[in-house]
Amino acid sequence: MAKEITSRVNDYSQWYNDLVIKSGMADHSSVRGCMVIKPYGYAIWEKMQAALDKMFKETGHVNAYFPLLIPKSFLSKEAAHIEGFAKECAVVTHYRLINDPNGKGLVVDPDAKLEEELIIRPTSETIIWNTYKNWIQSYRDLPLLINQWANVVRWEMRTRLFLRTAEFLWQEGHTAHSTEKEAVEETERMLEVYAEFTEKFMALPVLKGKKTPNERFAGAIDTYCIEAMMQDGQALQAGTSHYLGQNFAKAFDVKFANKEGKEEFVYATSWGVSTRLIGALIMAHSDDEGLVLPPMLAPLQVVIVPIGKGGEDFKKIFEKCEPVIKQLKAKGVSVKFDDDDTKRPGFKFAEYEMKGVPIRLAMGMRDYEAGTIEVARRDTKEKSVQQFEGIGNYVEQLLEDIQANIYNRAKTFRDSHIREVNTWEEFQKAIEEPGFISAHWDGTPETEEKIKELTKATIRCIPLNNPQQEGKCVLTGNASKERVVFARAY
Repeated sequence: MAKEITSRVNDYSQWYNDLVIKSGMADHSSVRGCMVIKPYGYAIWEKMQAALDKMFKETGHVNAYFPLLIPKSFLSKEAAHIEGFAKECAVVTHYRLINDPNGKGLVVDPDAKLEEELIIRPTSETIIWNTYKNWIQSYRDLPLLINQWANVVRWEMRTRLFLRTAEFLWQEGHTAHSTEKEAVEETERMLEVYAEFTEKFMALPVLKGKKTPNERFAGAIDTYCIEAMMQDGQALQAGTSHYLGQNFAKAFDVKFANKEGKEEFVYATSWGVSTRLIGALIMAHSDDEGLVLPPMLAPLQVVIVPIGKGGEDFKKIFEKCEPVIKQLKAKGVSVKFDDDDTKRPGFKFAEYEMKGVPIRLAMGMRDYEAGTIEVARRDTKEKSVQQFEGIGNYVEQLLEDIQANIYNRAKTFRDSHIREVNTWEEFQKAIEEPGFISAHWDGTPETEEKIKELTKATIRCIPLNNPQQEGKCVLTGNASKERVVFARAY
């Protein structure tokens, strides 16, 4: 099966596409730019959802659901917001189809034109804030901490499975607060939640920082982000948290009476992550043989492959393994005993390697008699023969070791591919190598745009708690007070 995947070295982009398809994560659909998330890929999304949803609720948030369709007039109320999304909007103009009288099949009924066109949500700030004005009257109604799990549509011209599709799944948090301080604290709190999830569950180290004004979310005062490095050295924005100030409250007239009875506009945040996290998971850890999944997000964590003539051999091996299977399942470990005797062991090994199953156990009749079992770990491809007695505890510990190893490997790679440069010549040379660049920037949008035009590199973030150090901008030579992180990105 591995031969069906293009090598990362030869063509990283094709390697990624091959891996998504061959591992059974997703498929292209008949709708341009949209994807079908297959059961194996969706199982990963479900595990991500479960972990994040628990973290959101632990920080006081509750789930709700808002309409898919947004009146076009709503988007016009916040000028920066509509400017940011206008080119990506899908518009509903009619509500009925009829049979063409000339026999050309179904056509749009010209008499069924909507009085007001509807936008399929690219994001939900406008519909949510129009709703919040009915929910918020007093300081007693605040803070309002709501999240929704939903789909959105952004009409992307160049798409790639999971990373950039016209329709994708995500969560979007939208909160309202009585003070700027509370709203900023919420924005920063949710960034920390994303960073913790990405590092703990995805085994993916991230840089936390703020976006430049050029890169902020449309309509935001400040955008905070986490940036991850993929194996080709490019950046992937893994999550964003936005401080919206009073922009949307003013646009939709969302006011509250404070403790003194005076009316004020509320302060807002929004934050979200999407199914592009699955793309990040693939690109950060996998290899030319298939997926490498951290155990905490692997749909199947342990597979047991019996080796023998089937029938009685498989039955004996299963009976020996059954107590271990029950032990692991009781600890929340997903285990499969693969007794399909229509497939050869070698085919099964390759199949589970492709799917990134963290641990593979194999037992033949010699192992059965000897009281041993073969253990193969996906992250390092190491194999060892272990005593069957105590194998359940061994596997539990090994899953923890694999999770830690995958994270440490990604962090070592990331840290060794961040370069400090001080001149334009150094910058031009470094940007052609995989990795991030730490460099001085004079703080102007014009310089930022010029660097992007010349090198296709963008400022990924201004790191949080960034050390202030005097320097000169790599492009203009003008004064700079701090280094920022540049990279080419997905």
